[in-house]
Amino acid sequence: MTNDEAREYGHAAFNGAPFCLVRDWIWVDLEGPADQDKLFTRLEIEPVVLFAHTVVYDSLRRLDVGDFVRSSPLYKFTDGFFFQTKNTHYVLLGDGLRKQAHPKTLALITG
Repeated sequence: MTNDEAREYGHAAFNGAPFCLVRDWIWVDLEGPADQDKLFTRLEIEPVVLFAHTVVYDSLRRLDVGDFVRSSPLYKFTDGFFFQTKNTHYVLLGDGLRKQAHPKTLALITG
């Protein structure tokens, strides 16, 4: 999808819910102790976060075009490109990477 097509799709698909279009993204599996996994399970989230180098569009205008973003943990992943947290739907545009990192390491990363 082009950026414009993705923006139109997001408005239609999410029916007013906040969404963010991103490129140059990294799916980060969080490494940690077993009790961390239990906490994530109890909170109904996954030990995964999204880091994107390039924000294309943010429906709530929290982020500017070109900003980087680090999401909260994954709530649901659907259709192969919708990364949903409890607050925002992220539309993953283009190719990305998948990596593992400790949460403390991830906290040190900036755009």
